[in-house]
Amino acid sequence: MSFTFIKELPSPEEIKNQYPLSASAAASKKERDQQIRNIITGQDDRFLVIIGPCSADNEEAVCDYISRLARVQEKVTDRLLIIPRIYTNKPRTTGEGYKGIAHQPDPEKKPDLLAGLVAMRKMHMRSIEEFSLPAADEMLYPENWGYVEDLLSYVAIGARSVEDQHHRLTVSGFDVPAGMKNPTSGDYSVMLNSVYAAQHPHHFIYRGYEVETTGNELTHVVLRGAVNKRGVCIPNYHYEDLVRLIEMYDKMDLKYPAAIVDSNHSNSNKQYEEQVRIVKEVMHNRQLSSSIHQIVKGVMIESYIEPGCQSVHEHTYGKSITDPCLGWEESEKLIYAIAEMNR
Repeated sequence: MSFTFIKELPSPEEIKNQYPLSASAAASKKERDQQIRNIITGQDDRFLVIIGPCSADNEEAVCDYISRLARVQEKVTDRLLIIPRIYTNKPRTTGEGYKGIAHQPDPEKKPDLLAGLVAMRKMHMRSIEEFSLPAADEMLYPENWGYVEDLLSYVAIGARSVEDQHHRLTVSGFDVPAGMKNPTSGDYSVMLNSVYAAQHPHHFIYRGYEVETTGNELTHVVLRGAVNKRGVCIPNYHYEDLVRLIEMYDKMDLKYPAAIVDSNHSNSNKQYEEQVRIVKEVMHNRQLSSSIHQIVKGVMIESYIEPGCQSVHEHTYGKSITDPCLGWEESEKLIYAIAEMNR
């Protein structure tokens, strides 16, 4: 056989029963979810800042980082809502390399998916229990949703997953916002069709069950730049790109048109320091155009304690072992700048 079945993993219900969220934390998350919903639907003028490491590789460093975000959130709560990135699954273009803490709790050891599921859940729980900041994660594997469905307040669907039917149908059953990134080609139609699919009800097979979903009206787009056939990065955060998005949104029967701008990836050509300039340009364009102000609800920023990135074996505390990230000092300044520009 091509598959070697190593062991059967516990069900999401079993893991959740072993590692339950406290009642007070669940209430805190419910309140936060409503605030995020109000921003997406236009009832709240605050701005979303989805910020954190490229991949959450180390629980202590990630929670240290989130504690810093929590202190900043207290100072900008009237203008911003901060959602920490706790990305526990790392997509790999070639399939090689570190695949995230859900796959490898210790980046220097062999994969251990059971330990990874527990590590993934525990890190998300700490963000809520200790800091009252439910997080965002990328749904790389739709089957894993059940392990964290009571913990996440935002889900991102990556550029290579956004065309996948299973991802689209699974998102249609979420009750939290899901951001559908444009594919690597940059095709807006693919991205908007994905939003349309996820906003509508479906009937399909999920984790061995026949299921129905009601549709997720909070599904929206994420602009992350593109790559042309010559391998050159093409940004899509400029004024003209946002105007084009608005025009295309207007032609589709979609609820709550909304966009998040990813300031890294192909928008920055992975030049992480450019995120500061990119975010400020987005905020400036929101000031210039009421339509852009209305549709752009937030930004995504890759940020950690130390700037840049390192190899798995270097062990610099709070430094990314995947894509390079903005350091804490610059990140904190940028958050305050965003708050100042959200008028």
